Amino acid sequence: MNSIPKQKKQISLSQYIIEEQLKIPHASGEFSALLNHLVYAAKIVAREVRKAGLLHDILGSTSDTNVQGETQMKLDQYADGAFNNSLKICGHLCVLASEEHEEIIQIPNGYAMGKYTMSIDPLDGSSNIDTNVSIGTIFSIHQRLDANSKEPGTEKDLLQRGSKQRCGGYIIYGSSTMLVFTTGKFVTGFTLDPSLGEFLLSHENMVMPETGNIYSTNEGNSSYWSDEVKNYIHHIKSIESGKKPKTARYIGSLVADFHRNLLKGGIFLYPNDTKSSKYPNGKLRLLYEAAPMAFIAEQAGGMAVTVKGERILDLEPKSLHERTTLVIGSKREVEEFLTFIQKK
Repeated sequence: MNSIPKQKKQISLSQYIIEEQLKIPHASGEFSALLNHLVYAAKIVAREVRKAGLLHDILGSTSDTNVQGETQMKLDQYADGAFNNSLKICGHLCVLASEEHEEIIQIPNGYAMGKYTMSIDPLDGSSNIDTNVSIGTIFSIHQRLDANSKEPGTEKDLLQRGSKQRCGGYIIYGSSTMLVFTTGKFVTGFTLDPSLGEFLLSHENMVMPETGNIYSTNEGNSSYWSDEVKNYIHHIKSIESGKKPKTARYIGSLVADFHRNLLKGGIFLYPNDTKSSKYPNGKLRLLYEAAPMAFIAEQAGGMAVTVKGERILDLEPKSLHERTTLVIGSKREVEEFLTFIQKK
């Protein structure tokens, strides 16, 4: 008689958050409640992403552009609305910032003022929507500068170093929907079970391999790169290095490229355009993309720096939409990149 396979214990995100909260003396439950509001909006967006091929009115671009000067996709606007509507009235934020809005988003009158701030990229990689490629949401949570204040939050509350984050994470909408986040201790992954409508613990204590055979970068921009970056890419592709050449894998969605490298190891690069005026300081946003991803990378054992070798988490944002270069991934791969940076 065949024995019945032992069923894996399933822990929901809600249960996990409660259990972690009980480990912290004097925890108020505010942070846990904030995550629940974020997850609620993520489920709504995940539902629409799954139906995007069937609902033609949510596919394609709009006639609008965001603060970055980029054409907004219809699902971009939908995701932005879903997260904003859920978060700004949750009672646990004092201010919100979205990659899609030029100014900060204030908490409406009549709603409780919390002690946290959130910066969010509602839909990263949105140019891939129409081609059914993985996209995602990236978020970063800080505690406001004056935790006891009941006044509305300000831009200063948002412009804090990445090293001061209380939580950084992303949701990836792919073959499955996953939530990956860290509160500064370890990195945990949850996968959405559509039949239950719950995120279940699927990846406990995620660790990025120290090395990896994958590099991710848009080599179509290589003519604009610095000599140091060009030399590094040539090195990892060349058989002259004495190693097996690395494999190129580039999706064009930061969440998807990073998620693969988190699981398998590797390095992701987005250098600046040194010979073009389009992105002289890099393209990725420090608050909404680079800092939360760097927070996750470091907690998983990886590294994240600029092309000048500066630690991403040490950068203090000067504006809501400040851009930066980003080199992120396995520790030894980023360390090797740093050997190509010109010492001054």
